[in-house]
Amino acid sequence: MNTNKLDISVVIPAYNEDESLPELCAWIDRVMQANHFAYEVIIVDDGSTDRTWEVIKHIGEQNSHVRGISFRRNYGKSAALHVGFRAAQGNVVITMDADMQDSPDEIPELYDMIVKDKFDMVSGWKKKRYDPLSKTIPTKLFNAATRQVSGIYLHDFNCGLKAYRQAVVKNIEVYGEMHRYIPLLAKWAGFKKIGEKIVEHRPRKYGVTKFGLERFIYGFLDLMSIVFVGKFRKRPMHFFGTIGLLVFLLGGGIAFFLTVEKFIKSQPGMPPPRDVVDQPLFFLALTAAIIGTQLFLAGFLAEMISLASPNRNDYVIAERSNFDSAGSHAQY
Repeated sequence: MNTNKLDISVVIPAYNEDESLPELCAWIDRVMQANHFAYEVIIVDDGSTDRTWEVIKHIGEQNSHVRGISFRRNYGKSAALHVGFRAAQGNVVITMDADMQDSPDEIPELYDMIVKDKFDMVSGWKKKRYDPLSKTIPTKLFNAATRQVSGIYLHDFNCGLKAYRQAVVKNIEVYGEMHRYIPLLAKWAGFKKIGEKIVEHRPRKYGVTKFGLERFIYGFLDLMSIVFVGKFRKRPMHFFGTIGLLVFLLGGGIAFFLTVEKFIKSQPGMPPPRDVVDQPLFFLALTAAIIGTQLFLAGFLAEMISLASPNRNDYVIAERSNFDSAGSHAQY
């Protein structure tokens, strides 16, 4: 298989999906053959405890387009996608879940939206879902919150069926539980043409869902993390220093007020003032000054760590013009 001319790479994270994979891979192959795509399927076995890896190897023996990667233990969907993205060679990379709730028939239109319509990324939107209310209602709340925080107006951030230009997946790092926020990762990397396509959501045919309600709690925490990292990764002092300065000024302002009040009430004819240390505001001022100083120091430490990072000047370059072969490898 000539990986230099691949049209599509399909990346599929799989965890205990030995029943669905043969049917899914056969369906993908029919779609690819009908549309004359040069393709590969990369299935990442995320530490399955059933026969998933044996099934992947068997499918690969029957179909040379299917490749497999096996983890020694379960690391999660983000890790599986990250490894799959690094291995993908197709000009367009499409992700889908292994449970057959995503339809491979969507692949040609997703491919056209990347190649012909020039989208950097297209996210699926399962407008009609076959999930219980216990899953759909938290999903709607999660998506609404993510839209407001990220400024990306997609209906379904967590849909497993997505398509990417190859440059997108090679320039983002998916870790932790950040697979829910790949559109935001792409945006921070400078890929801003993000589209959406209504896709079919099929009822689960095999197995059971691998995700519980705790994913929504983790999801909101991850959203806060990725917004912070995206905005302040290369300038942490702007975040910690600003908050530290404001808190320190608050403490200083309260201390100044107490000092002036003490001076005024010390004048003849005024009622005797309370000692400054007997007033709750004094302890508020002291606490604010200490916290402000600590935040400032945290900003300095974060800035020093950032300067020492080997990736401090890691920027995504869209293209170059008039560079020779030596210059094209220069460090920027």
